[in-house]
Amino acid sequence: MAAEYREALLKKKHYRNCPGCKVDEMKELEQGLPIRPLLSIWIIVLCTGKDNLCCSGLGFENRIRIRDFHIAEREEDIGSYAGYVGSAFMLGRALTSVSWGIFADRYGRKPVIIMGTTSVVIFNTLFGLSVNFWMAVITRFLLGSLNGLLGPIKAYAVEIFRDEYQALGLSTVSTAWGIGLIIGPALGGFLAQPAEKYPNLFSRDSLFGRFPYFLPCLAISIFALAVTIATCWLPETLHKHNDNDQSSDDSYDALEAASNESNTKDITEKDEGRESASKQSLLKNWPLMSSIIVYCVFSLHDMAYTEIFSLWAVSPRKYGGLSYSTEQVGEVLAVSGFSLLVFQMSLYPFVERLLGPVMVSRVGSILAIPLLQSYPWIAMLSGFTLTLVINCASVLKNVLSDQHQRGAANGIAMTGMSLFKAVGPAGGGA
Repeated sequence: MAAEYREALLKKKHYRNCPGCKVDEMKELEQGLPIRPLLSIWIIVLCTGKDNLCCSGLGFENRIRIRDFHIAEREEDIGSYAGYVGSAFMLGRALTSVSWGIFADRYGRKPVIIMGTTSVVIFNTLFGLSVNFWMAVITRFLLGSLNGLLGPIKAYAVEIFRDEYQALGLSTVSTAWGIGLIIGPALGGFLAQPAEKYPNLFSRDSLFGRFPYFLPCLAISIFALAVTIATCWLPETLHKHNDNDQSSDDSYDALEAASNESNTKDITEKDEGRESASKQSLLKNWPLMSSIIVYCVFSLHDMAYTEIFSLWAVSPRKYGGLSYSTEQVGEVLAVSGFSLLVFQMSLYPFVERLLGPVMVSRVGSILAIPLLQSYPWIAMLSGFTLTLVINCASVLKNVLSDQHQRGAANGIAMTGMSLFKAVGPAGGGA
């Protein structure tokens, strides 16, 4: 009798009306590499990555857009106003990311994903149709505020795969972001101002002539709309157990405790350990908090570089810039993004196995310092030498940024997973 109770306890219980349990059952039955979830995550992240990075790639176009808005009194002030447009997105994301994470833990990952891709469709389109400075800032801020799927999609990538494929799922997020780094700036560089670049296809009196930055935004919005429709068929991974299910668990525990006193002691000690761990404040968990702080600093550094590089590249040489055209900046960003993708898929796994994620992060951070200090001297070059050096520097900068961000992210993932195993799922949640 005791053996039957023990077998029932050891066997993982699935609840009939719980979407997370349905996903767990699916994971137990599936064989081989889960291609469909990989493609789903890849496309969703690519949608968000293209939107963010296209508008980052449009940083050089923002200079011209700010000039058209006639809000800057001096040419030197154009970069500042363009920076406000670029930072509005990240400000909105920073203010709402925690709230979206709480929402995803309470109501599910799927609603957050659908609302995030829908916000891309609406506000990215409005951003392309901006007629003044404040409309551009507000649409970018609202897009960042309502697009909170970057954190939940990583949780979704862990929950939708079996243990042996969870690392692959998280790598898919990074890879899709890298591909967005290629496509986004390319769209911004080659599709913006179509009436001037492709006068045979677009008239100056057409919609794209009156709104010269609408075409790349429209292309991304159409893609995001297709992704939004496809996400309606995504399976939810959040566990939702009702009170009746919980009482069923309690009955199993009581029966097992009655049949085996030694197991009763083990269960009690395990519950006490979980309770004490759950009471521990996350703010006092220094390994986790240090990883989060480092990741925040690296993300701030990376996004600041992405925004500032485009503005610096198109600035006149008399102000220390490169006097690049929009096509030239798009080419540099596309080359660096493609190189980052190649590095992620080929060299990075070997480097990480050789040095470890923490050491890789440290090396990337140290090497980034002299690299960034060399940019003022790069502006003194010209011709083919400038093209070669700026492409090499941009490639190296993106590779180093990817290394130290991955190191910090791995620290968060490993510390968070250890805490999750110590506390266990609370209240039947994921």
